[in-house]
Amino acid sequence: MLLHVGGMRSALGLLAVRRACCLSRTTHNSPQTLEYKPIKKVMVANRGEIAIRVFRACTELGIRTVAVYSEQDTGQMHRQKADEAYLIGKGLPPVAAYLDIPDIIKVAKENDVDAIHPGYGFLSERSDFAQACVDAGVRFIGPSPDVVRMMGDKVEARSIAIRAGVPVVPGTDGPITCLSEAQEFSNTYGFPIIFKAAYGGGGRGMRVVKEYEELEENYQRAYSEALAAFGNGALFVEKFIERPRHIEVQILGDKYGNVIHLYERDCSIQRRHQKVVEIAPAVQLDPHLRDRLTADSVNLARQVGYENAGTVEFLVDKHGRHYFIEVNSRLQVEHTVTEQVTDVDLVHAQLRVCEGRSLPELGLKQDKIRINGFAIQCRVTTEDPARGFQPDTGRLEVFRSGEGMGIRLDSASAFQGAVISPHYDSLLVKVIASGKDLPAAAAKMNRALAEFRVRGVKTNIPFLQNVLSNDQFLYGTVDTQFIDENQELFNLKPVQNRAQKLLHYLGHVMVNGPTTPIPVKAKPSSIDPVIPPVPLGEPPVGFRDVLLREGPEGFAKAVRAHKGLLLMDTTFRDAHQSLLATRVRTHDLKQIAPFVAHNFNNLFSVENWGGATFDVAMRFLCECPWKRLQELRALLPNVPFQMLLRGANAVGYTNYPDNAVFKFCEVAKENGMDIFRVFDSLNYLPNLMLGMEAAGTAGGVVEASISYTGDVSDPMRQKYSLEYYLKLGGSEPNPLMWFISTTYMFYLYCDMAGLLKPESSRMLIGALRDRFPDMPIHVHTHDTAGAGVAAMLACAEAGADIVDVAVDSMAGMTSQPSMGAIVACTKGTNLSTGISLENVYDYSEYWEVARGLYAPFDCTATMKSGNADVYENEIPGGQYTNLHFQAHSMGLGHKFKEVKKSYTEANKLLGDLIKVTPSSKIVGDLAQFMVQNSLTRAEVEERADELSFPLSVVEFLQGHIGIPHGGFPEPFRSKVLKNMPRVEGRPGASLPAMDFQALEKQLRETHGNDITPEDVMSAAMYPKVFQEFKEFTHQFGPVDCLNTRLFLDGPKIAEEFEVELERGKTLHIKALALGDLNKAGQREVFFELNGALRSVLVKDTVAMKEMHFHPKALKDVRGQVGAPMPGKVVEVKVKQGQAVEKGQPLCVLSAMKMETVVNSPLSGTVVKIYVNADSSLEGDDLILEITE
Repeated sequence: MLLHVGGMRSALGLLAVRRACCLSRTTHNSPQTLEYKPIKKVMVANRGEIAIRVFRACTELGIRTVAVYSEQDTGQMHRQKADEAYLIGKGLPPVAAYLDIPDIIKVAKENDVDAIHPGYGFLSERSDFAQACVDAGVRFIGPSPDVVRMMGDKVEARSIAIRAGVPVVPGTDGPITCLSEAQEFSNTYGFPIIFKAAYGGGGRGMRVVKEYEELEENYQRAYSEALAAFGNGALFVEKFIERPRHIEVQILGDKYGNVIHLYERDCSIQRRHQKVVEIAPAVQLDPHLRDRLTADSVNLARQVGYENAGTVEFLVDKHGRHYFIEVNSRLQVEHTVTEQVTDVDLVHAQLRVCEGRSLPELGLKQDKIRINGFAIQCRVTTEDPARGFQPDTGRLEVFRSGEGMGIRLDSASAFQGAVISPHYDSLLVKVIASGKDLPAAAAKMNRALAEFRVRGVKTNIPFLQNVLSNDQFLYGTVDTQFIDENQELFNLKPVQNRAQKLLHYLGHVMVNGPTTPIPVKAKPSSIDPVIPPVPLGEPPVGFRDVLLREGPEGFAKAVRAHKGLLLMDTTFRDAHQSLLATRVRTHDLKQIAPFVAHNFNNLFSVENWGGATFDVAMRFLCECPWKRLQELRALLPNVPFQMLLRGANAVGYTNYPDNAVFKFCEVAKENGMDIFRVFDSLNYLPNLMLGMEAAGTAGGVVEASISYTGDVSDPMRQKYSLEYYLKLGGSEPNPLMWFISTTYMFYLYCDMAGLLKPESSRMLIGALRDRFPDMPIHVHTHDTAGAGVAAMLACAEAGADIVDVAVDSMAGMTSQPSMGAIVACTKGTNLSTGISLENVYDYSEYWEVARGLYAPFDCTATMKSGNADVYENEIPGGQYTNLHFQAHSMGLGHKFKEVKKSYTEANKLLGDLIKVTPSSKIVGDLAQFMVQNSLTRAEVEERADELSFPLSVVEFLQGHIGIPHGGFPEPFRSKVLKNMPRVEGRPGASLPAMDFQALEKQLRETHGNDITPEDVMSAAMYPKVFQEFKEFTHQFGPVDCLNTRLFLDGPKIAEEFEVELERGKTLHIKALALGDLNKAGQREVFFELNGALRSVLVKDTVAMKEMHFHPKALKDVRGQVGAPMPGKVVEVKVKQGQAVEKGQPLCVLSAMKMETVVNSPLSGTVVKIYVNADSSLEGDDLILEITE
């Protein structure tokens, strides 16, 4: 039965009566006569939230206030809330300062303090402190010293409870003095047992022991915690009651023997014996049990002559039996919920009782106390639930609280810029919600917590929100095992924190420069491209509509039946790979995509994904390649998308298990990919066919891509002759021809280096068209020599259906031929593309300006024109640009001509390869190796058995990417490999299948539950790159929302700009200032965000190289053991050179008065220790190294 009787809203109304009229009082109905002594000045011997709570009550009653603070608390808010503030415990450790009784009394006497309020924790339950106050003539706002002593001694309090007839839990008669006494108790009563601090509470010094093997370690930890928290490590032992409810009763007594209760609170929701959520009154509590609890509490208080506020705590077992635990002779942290449901200001009452007022005089009579509704208190702490509630420390970069009807906030130093140290309790703010019933109060609490914005430190708010949404919490009863048994509470909704993370990124770029490597010193253009007008409504029908309607077979027939030349636009991928090192961002692609959808609907396809852009998106652009595909698909729904698939290598540079390639194609198709251009860098059919089968099985359109090299029009070059290509394409029965005949495919000839001349184009495409009259033929080339337009026109005239182009401003040189040139040259002929030149001009203008944003990556920074020497060196277009940049970055820019010649020689050394990624990289690596070491081809051949070749060259010769046409070069291969193993057959054929479920589980454990199937594929393709990408986005947020200039160069001081996080959520940002270097090697960067001042601290990487800092543990090195939380080292339990077992304790850390044992993650030997006792550590600081 719940109590819903109307509350007494004016119970303490007469407390507001002017103090001047109350000079002295005599007792009524009391044999004792006491003088009423008004209090003029109160000191709070505490800090934080409780100090501020008392100061506010004093101010309301016209009492002057005095704060004390430690050296570490100079910036804390409680100093500023008091009328006066004084330093205590100078030179002492943080906690010891607040335990320095002589200094506190000295400050009180020197400043005419009338009374001292102890708050909770620290000295609040120390009888010697209460006595010191009395001896100094200063009133102690609490029980008498004798009562504090009796109640603070858990053993004596237990004896008093027994004399008062209150049930108790079996336990020791007095504090134990050694481990053997605990062992003797456990032998008598069995396990589980619990250690409790004899001189304090709050969960400090409290440890549950479930089996004998845990006894010694927990005894030592409990003793150490109690000593640190209360100055006395004495413990007593009790039988541990399993699955109890923790119910406590608020009592209030005066100096005249009057004692009342203010009903109960349910504090069962705990972790590590510390209360997390408190409720008043207790839900579904039997009325008879309530009566017994309150009666026992009042009787116990009267038994000792209790005065002032206190709490009697009980355990209630599953049978409804209650057991006395202890009396907290002080104000409790959770007193707030009692105040809310009874409308009694407990601190006001404490002060008035201390002055000599009686409870009846204050209007506080038992029959007047009523409960009105329910109240919940949540302790918002700077603890990380995802890491075992480890305390987090740092600077509050943002603090915004939840407010509104039914919400009360009791906070301490919760404000922007406050520093949360590891020295004290992790409590940030207490949030109290009131409502007519528990669900109503929980709804208000949930809403208020959702309004909080705390940035800079982790908090337990997501965990609290899960508790408040739990059905058992809302509609049932909970016990002290509630958190342990409801692991779904730890399924935490990630805090996005997007705005602050983006400010961190912008600040980082302003201090340290771009995060992506910049090949040349050039600034992005300050001019943003203008997006051409786009009509409203849906875009017109395109070839993708044919594909969706008729499938790959109908699509292939429609392409072959099409009158005129079809174009594939490479502007969205290969063009910028060739010209801008694949650095073009999704942001700029998205802006122009709607224009393409509306004006280029008759394109065969847009190449926009795969190949090098996949890993570069994560590696350098810090964006998800799958998100790019999804967003472009939504903006460009009518034109087919085409991607580059490297056969058995998918989008990687290595071999993958077959099922990984199949799964990748499946996920790509699901995300909007249509056409898979499948190739192998060596035209190695087993690799090529695996990719084709994977793409076809996924339901994609398959283009069987044959990589072109050499010159079929030159009768002197016989290795890659016309006969070779016709045979490879299916002139004779072969597996590829059979596979093509059973599916609906396209033939694509990939001329990656731009080697096709008009004559060779006519010969090759003409012969293919004769052989395959019904098969669509597609040709891809690069314009490195400047003959691309002529070659593609020749291909079209010879029977090609599709040729590749790039929009004019992104065409030419190492990119594809010009779209505008092809459109203009075919206009009015039977090869007409049907594309408007006016649209091409607008499209080109956008990219001309957009290209300026990528000035640091533009090939024109080091290359001013195409070059016909490509017919000799055969360097692919995309690689030509990268080689140029690499040569300049390695100081070989002046030797690029030599690099190109060495490329030719390296190609010959390797047997004259088809040069496409990754074979082109192998040739390039060998070429640069030769130039760096001044080696000729003859010298390399002669010294092959002694040179240290690049790894890519060695792996190629081992057979890691397949078997080249004509076999491996001998004796060069044998001299390089000597006795090294060789791969026989298709490299990936022997690899075991990839376990995607295990991989997903691993990713969820590392990165949380928001892992998608696309993330799993990214990790499967590029494990390390994906890991680094996730770490980057976790630190810096969605940087893909920034425009390109901001991403690369950051904002200028006083620049104002907007960032759209999502539709309807836009940030207005202004960069204000860049601070000086501080002692920690950081600079403070100031912004204005949505009108509010924000700042971030950014490490200056250049400056930090010159400063010494404690090393960090590397997460990917198993033997490096890092600090799981910030804190101080209490004890190092191992020595250098010592052998340790997995799980063995290595050291003990203390943070916020809680101790954590760091255990060994593996068995091995301690090779180096980086800390000692009293070392102060930050999270992930290196503690020691272990070798297996």
